[in-house]
Amino acid sequence: MQQPPRDTQPKVKVQVALVNTPVTVRDARGEMVNNLEAQDFQITDNGVAQQISHFDLGGDPISAVILIETSSRIAPLFPEMRKTGILFTQTVMGPSGEAAVVGFNDSIDKLQDFTTNSDLIENTIAHLGQGTSGSKLYDAMAAGVEMLSGRPQAAADKPGRRRVLMILSEAADAGSETKLGEVLRQAQLSNVTIYSVGLSTTRAELQAKPKDTRPQITPPGTFPLPPQPGVPQTPTSETNRYGNIDLMALAVWAVQHVHDQVKDHALEVAATATGGAHLSTFKNRSIEKAIDEIGGELHSQYTLSYTPTGSGAPGYHEIKVTLVQARNRDLRVRARPGYYLASPES
Repeated sequence: MQQPPRDTQPKVKVQVALVNTPVTVRDARGEMVNNLEAQDFQITDNGVAQQISHFDLGGDPISAVILIETSSRIAPLFPEMRKTGILFTQTVMGPSGEAAVVGFNDSIDKLQDFTTNSDLIENTIAHLGQGTSGSKLYDAMAAGVEMLSGRPQAAADKPGRRRVLMILSEAADAGSETKLGEVLRQAQLSNVTIYSVGLSTTRAELQAKPKDTRPQITPPGTFPLPPQPGVPQTPTSETNRYGNIDLMALAVWAVQHVHDQVKDHALEVAATATGGAHLSTFKNRSIEKAIDEIGGELHSQYTLSYTPTGSGAPGYHEIKVTLVQARNRDLRVRARPGYYLASPES
């Protein structure tokens, strides 16, 4: 197998010159809204209003690192995963995108460097090889973010690319030196958006999840509460509601406490921290369907860019994106929550 990319440890920066934030807008039915203009958005950084320097709706080309777990633990899923190459090239990359493919188990292997050649991407994924039983997820994520940090990004005076890390993996990490919070700090500073497709096997579920001892109060396949407006009712979303899990708060905590470990919901936290999304694969959603949903969102998504003004003090910087309420009262906005500036002594 190939040697892992060097410098997988994230390099923490102390200042940021440009902030790109992906913004997803949906109506009350959960449908994407793609008829807004720059003047419909308001954005603040630590409470200070910012001037939008670049505005785009799904048009900026994508640079993607496709990060695929190749652990023997998910061997039953390899036949399905090997068929996904054409979905990555057609629905995620699009006609002007580029992608690289990285596999990981106990090692991190660059299987294909950045290319605009769809055939190379599809062929690489079609011939994925099974590795060891390890899963250095966080080290692999750090390598992917490092690769993306060198791709050109859009600015006010020049075109660029959106940086996207696409992960196909179980959420469990085994053996990484990097902490999730470290990865997310660098992803935020590098304007990398993380999307993930949560892989699941019967064995993995038995190993990773405690048995649910809550009483069954509804028929199998149904949920005890009505769905939140505009939110698809899924096992992941319902577990989050039932267990009172605040993924946004957990994402901010992970970035602020980089030396502590996030034990659960790692992929959901990573997506939330960067403005992306996590889709679980379960009964009615295949791996292919999840990738297709992500591709559809990426190409119906707004990108807002600004050069921060106001306080450049170290610490966590909260980003808030809102809509002009008079015209967009019933629309819901999802964006990255912020970024962390480390002090020079860190």
